[in-house]
Amino acid sequence: QVQLVESGGGLVQAGGSLRLSCAASGRTFSSYAMGWFRQAPGKEREIVAAISWSGGSTHYADSVKDRCTISRDNDKKTVYLQMNSLEPRGTAVYYCATTKYRSFTPYKYEYDYWGQGTQVTVST
Repeated sequence: QVQLVESGGGLVQAGGSLRLSCAASGRTFSSYAMGWFRQAPGKEREIVAAISWSGGSTHYADSVKDRCTISRDNDKKTVYLQMNSLEPRGTAVYYCATTKYRSFTPYKYEYDYWGQGTQVTVST
C-alpha cells in the first residue's frame, strides 16, 4: 500500500513563501516520477509541477513557472515544492501524487496514488 503524506501548508500573505513536503512509503520511491497538483474551490485539479524519478527533469505549469521549484530526495523518500512570491490565486488544496512511470507527466490520469492534501491559503 502506497502512502503519501503532505505537510507544510498554511496561511501566508501575498508575496510570501511556503515549502511543501510529501513523504512517501510503500513503493520504491526512487523508481517513479512524482507530481504536485492543486485544486481550488469549484475548480478542477490541475498540475503545478512534476519531476522525473531521478530529479533530472522537471515540468511546471505556466502559472507558477519561475516562482516554484520541485525537488526530491530519494534517500528520504520525500518530494518538495518550494513556492515563492505567492499570489491569492494560489489558494488551494495541494496534493502530491505518484505515477508508475519514470518520466514526469503533467496528466493527472497517469497518477495512481494521491496524498490527502494540504491547504494553502494566500491572503491579500
